[in-house]
Amino acid sequence: MPDPTVLSLLGKTKNTTVNIGWIAEETGPRRSFAVAVDVGQGGEDLDVIRKRALACGAVEAEVADAKDEFANEYCLPAIKANALYMDRYPLVSALSRPTIVKHLVAAANKHGASIVAHGCTGKGNDQVRFEAGIAALGPDLKCIAPVRDYAMTRDKAIAFCEAKNLPIATTKKSPYSIDQNVFGRAVETGFLEDIWNAPIEDIYEYTSNPAEAREADEVVISFKEGVPVAIDGKPVTVLQAIQQLNERAGAQGIGRIDMVEDRLVGIKSREVYEAPGAIALITAHQELENVTVERELARYKRQVEQRWGEMVYDGLWFSPLKRALDGFINEANQHVTGDIRMTLHGGRAVVTGRKSDESLYDFNLATYDSGDTFDQSKAQGFIEIFGLSSKIAARRDLA
Repeated sequence: MPDPTVLSLLGKTKNTTVNIGWIAEETGPRRSFAVAVDVGQGGEDLDVIRKRALACGAVEAEVADAKDEFANEYCLPAIKANALYMDRYPLVSALSRPTIVKHLVAAANKHGASIVAHGCTGKGNDQVRFEAGIAALGPDLKCIAPVRDYAMTRDKAIAFCEAKNLPIATTKKSPYSIDQNVFGRAVETGFLEDIWNAPIEDIYEYTSNPAEAREADEVVISFKEGVPVAIDGKPVTVLQAIQQLNERAGAQGIGRIDMVEDRLVGIKSREVYEAPGAIALITAHQELENVTVERELARYKRQVEQRWGEMVYDGLWFSPLKRALDGFINEANQHVTGDIRMTLHGGRAVVTGRKSDESLYDFNLATYDSGDTFDQSKAQGFIEIFGLSSKIAARRDLA
């Protein structure tokens, strides 16, 4: 009989269908509870996922619709932070992990679980994101990862599923590792591991080929204090803004990213991402900040953005520093209100117009035509004082 005092909680991550049976065979009988969290990944219906988990041996399976929560509490902070890891990656997978962790820990507390199992490998970032997050919210919980801890390789997982008639998305014929949610999609492994190989069109789902001829799409995105609140004048939730721009920007091939990134574990990894809505929203938000945020605040915020993105990538969403930086970013967004017009076409989101009641742009100061109110006579004295320290040092160093 299963030990009633030890529970294994399984999150809906890579290989977790396999985990339910694999853990029982490797560690002895245990009662297992499965948890699936919908962060807009699409695919199967949540009830189908729940029934499959039960068929695989789970005592109970819970599913949580967290799409709005994910958009409001995780994607939105990333938009406000203009978060792009290594200046390119909009943290597609990294943002979903703390969302899932929150539900895993809540379910563990509900069912009295002492163990949380996940399907991450020992080479990736997600093992850190899950376990660091779980440690922050449920410090007494133990984490196990069959792929890492019991040498459950991809080939073994596929063979195990075939032997047990367990369906999984990854097969020998389709060897990609894919993670997706409403904020984007990540594709790795297979022929992509050779970094000389170019991606093929077959790997993309969220974006159309940007090289194909099509009409351009013009969109106006409205923000209030950094929050996207309307598309073309029609009110939207954050989730709806992402979804609508996924469709419109994705149709124009926007948001394709092919990069070699620095993983937390110290290796470099080739990743292909699709994030049309995320890239469109961050592009628009950055430009509205250019109009509404004071220069020194904007300069310092760019430093904070980089650190914020690195912390989220590294799995430190629930850390004290991350929470403190959230406060700064929210304060910096208090005047980021207005409209940004963009043309979506040929794989690019190009800003063509800006409008804001909070704008710091003064036409009369900026113009070179008649009506110019900038007193140019003051520039000479300003330059002399501004460059004085360099001038004094140059006299010494050039002597």
